[in-house]
Amino acid sequence: MADIKDPENTVIVELKDGNVVIELLADVAPKHAERMKELARAGEYDNVCFHRVIDGFMAQTGDVANGDMEDGFNLRAAGTGGSSLPNLPAEFSSLPHDRGTLGAARSANPDSANSQFFINFKDNHFLNNQYTVYGRVIEGMEHVDAIVKGEPPANPDRMISVKVAADV
Repeated sequence: MADIKDPENTVIVELKDGNVVIELLADVAPKHAERMKELARAGEYDNVCFHRVIDGFMAQTGDVANGDMEDGFNLRAAGTGGSSLPNLPAEFSSLPHDRGTLGAARSANPDSANSQFFINFKDNHFLNNQYTVYGRVIEGMEHVDAIVKGEPPANPDRMISVKVAADV
């Protein structure tokens, strides 16, 4: 298992091929880190699909309104929703969008992030200072690399469960 320094700010995402351990950067983007933990603890991310996965770019998920595969799953709608909570203000920082970093997905409005996020497959520095970086994969990036590609994928992978390490 990964060297978890702060279990309260670490999430474990269970994928079909294994676990992905993400260190949340609560000191850099406290509102985004808190939102991810809140939704994880409520079970909102469980069974949510990766609705936009672009080879050589990133894998996007977290549409808790439309991405649940067991509850009226609709690939056309996946990616258009968020949670019932209010949108978050941008928390831009000097952290680059490197391979394995977690970014907050949003609309054209910088203050529209809610529940969706993406994991960068490679360094995507053109996103720097445009999307909030609030976590990094510290173990299991090979499982992220194996996520089925597509916009949307024909048979999308999903997050089986998302748990805060302190709760496991």
